[in-house]
Amino acid sequence: MPSSVITPNKLKFHVFRDERFIDLNLYQFGWERTAPLHSYGPHARNHYLFHYIISGKGTLFANDQVYQITAGHGFLVVPGQITTYRADEQDPWEYAWIEFDGLQAKESLRLSGISGSQPVYTAANREAGQKLQDQLMYIVNNGSADPVHLIGHGFLFLSQLAESSAYRQNRNVRRLRDFYIKEALTFIEENYHRDVSIEEIATFCGLNRSYFGKVFRETMGESPQAFLLHYRMARAAQLLKETNLSVGEIGNQVSYDNQLHFSRAFKNVHGVSPREYRQTHFLEPSARD
Repeated sequence: MPSSVITPNKLKFHVFRDERFIDLNLYQFGWERTAPLHSYGPHARNHYLFHYIISGKGTLFANDQVYQITAGHGFLVVPGQITTYRADEQDPWEYAWIEFDGLQAKESLRLSGISGSQPVYTAANREAGQKLQDQLMYIVNNGSADPVHLIGHGFLFLSQLAESSAYRQNRNVRRLRDFYIKEALTFIEENYHRDVSIEEIATFCGLNRSYFGKVFRETMGESPQAFLLHYRMARAAQLLKETNLSVGEIGNQVSYDNQLHFSRAFKNVHGVSPREYRQTHFLEPSARD
């Protein structure tokens, strides 16, 4: 159940203590009328943190940039991102905030068009921003409600965040599982050269290994392990065709320290050894353009 700290006219703060929820979980949320020059940071969060500015103005320092944040706007801090934010001296902030995470969080934020690199939220219009504020304040003002009830309103907050954003993305661009698969493929493309595990890929996507494997297999038609192997062997084949690197060097570039193990894996996929493949597929420099 949530625990609360309430200071009349200045601060409402709730800590959510329930780890049952996977698609969305809340960690803390609240409202504050800040003092002049009130600041927080530099600090990194373990989860997503969103502030909506009800009145006043202040500054966010993130990504080596300075963002001026005023009423009707908001800002996002992503896990691991070091930020500092400070209220104005003459017109300090009044804001509501919520810290959250879960399988649905990343896609919902994508739909809203805000991210660690684009942290500023702008409402599409005043009415849309008011609805987001109302949803946040409902959660804040009902912090002692049943956890399931609060999680339900957490989903409504994420929905309103996307619906109200001036940077709203098209929900039909791709399904949630397609988003996860794109994340996985990007990770594989950037890390195939080292000894990555399926657990590491799943963690990068924000999924547990079992669910990740199921989604990947249903979408790609093979297991993550098989896809990673085939991807590495495809890159190895390209290097055999287009470079003069030795078989051992090519094996190293696709994460195989042992040349024998690499040759065996390559033959299992392509039906011939790396040397035999090069003999029949090697492209002379003049033929590569």
